[in-house]
Amino acid sequence: MQSQKKFFEDLAKALNGAAGTFSGMAREAQGAARERAREFIGGMDFVSRDEFETLKDMLAQARSDIAALKAAGPTKAVPKAKPAPKAAAPKKPKG
Repeated sequence: MQSQKKFFEDLAKALNGAAGTFSGMAREAQGAARERAREFIGGMDFVSRDEFETLKDMLAQARSDIAALKAAGPTKAVPKAKPAPKAAAPKKPKG
């Protein structure tokens, strides 16, 4: 009886050790997979959530500004400035 009890105790210890080892391996594999995913996504030029929200707010503000300008009605056309005359290139002396 004593030898069977010892056998089962040893088997339980071995299984507990294996379970701990597998658990550690799973955590390590998960961390490695997470790091690979970060590297993969980081190389694709995605924007962060903060950058996206900032640009979204800027776009909403620009749209409201455009709507306000359209509601203000047409404005006087500003005459275009005439281009400056081109300066004559200096002549090289002959000689």
